[in-house]
Amino acid sequence: MSLADASRELERHWQVFASGKNPATVEEDKKIELEAAPTVKKLAEEYIERHAMANKKSWLEDQRILEKEVYPAWGKRKAQDITKRHVNDLLDKVVDRGSPQTANNIFKIIRKMFNWAVEKDRLKISPCLGVKAPAAITAKDRVLSAAEIKTFWNSLDNPDASMTVEVRHAIKLILLTAQRPGEVSGMHTKEIDGNWWTIPADRSKNKKAHRVYLSPLAREIIAKAIVEAKAAQKRAEARKAREDNISRKVSEEKEYCGYIFPCPHLKKDKPIERHSFSKALKRNESEDGLTTLGITTFTPHDLRRTAASFMAESGEMDEVIDAVLNHSKQGIIKVYNLYRYDKEKQKALEMWEQKLISIVTVTEPQADASQS
Repeated sequence: MSLADASRELERHWQVFASGKNPATVEEDKKIELEAAPTVKKLAEEYIERHAMANKKSWLEDQRILEKEVYPAWGKRKAQDITKRHVNDLLDKVVDRGSPQTANNIFKIIRKMFNWAVEKDRLKISPCLGVKAPAAITAKDRVLSAAEIKTFWNSLDNPDASMTVEVRHAIKLILLTAQRPGEVSGMHTKEIDGNWWTIPADRSKNKKAHRVYLSPLAREIIAKAIVEAKAAQKRAEARKAREDNISRKVSEEKEYCGYIFPCPHLKKDKPIERHSFSKALKRNESEDGLTTLGITTFTPHDLRRTAASFMAESGEMDEVIDAVLNHSKQGIIKVYNLYRYDKEKQKALEMWEQKLISIVTVTEPQADASQS
């Protein structure tokens, strides 16, 4: 060792000594500290257990995303070794495989996790500092993944979700039938004939009557909604009778209004408004972009788009999907193609029902139309 090197080494030891540490053990201390530093997986597990489980209704979805997307890439790495470059590389790979929404969800979760780690002095700095959301998702891009469908569908019975029973049933029916929210909200018993629901021209966006096949699950939801609507109407009338000191029997007061999803306030026998869905979903948003239904914010129309995407993924022809969605035909097709595609619509919606049932009940990962 040269005299200059020895001088620098002596200066380093004096600096260590001046800081209150033992120069003889400082290297060993660094080694012990490094060994004790948590891996990303260990940190994530601690974050889920100590923070997410107690503060986020969507913690199970966070855990699933960490296990599927983050652990394979970083699980064994020391959390303190993860850099901004690592974060960007991970997110870019997810975007490049055609899953921008998933990339955004990953970013929200790991940013929250690393910020929590800094707050708890597990890390000195978050590698997400200065990183922007990887993808801008426009309204027309939003298609729910199979995992999101399962989570939100099974969460609709969550008592913490701020929405009426009418809205819960109707939201399921929007996804199941792929119809417009406004058309579902106004559904009436007089429009239903057996397995078919005919949306009258005056309620249809393109001003043409539209036939919708009602699958077994759709009919089950409608039947349940009618029973609950009748019971709710009877309770409301009984309450009103008590308030007005009317002694007549409630059953003699008024017949069932016929709306599948009546306004719970009984405003002149009107159905719930189509805006009830978006308002209900808005009420269930949280500060981290998730909802009490356990997934990232979505709109009622996204459910219709999601159903169409899964039908396309299953191999349904575009013209059949357009027929299900009641999209207006263009040009010469509009003039000459008057075939209603009833058989094809029935087949498509039956297949979609089976796919949806498998999604909401399956325990294994599903392929996502949102990633196709």
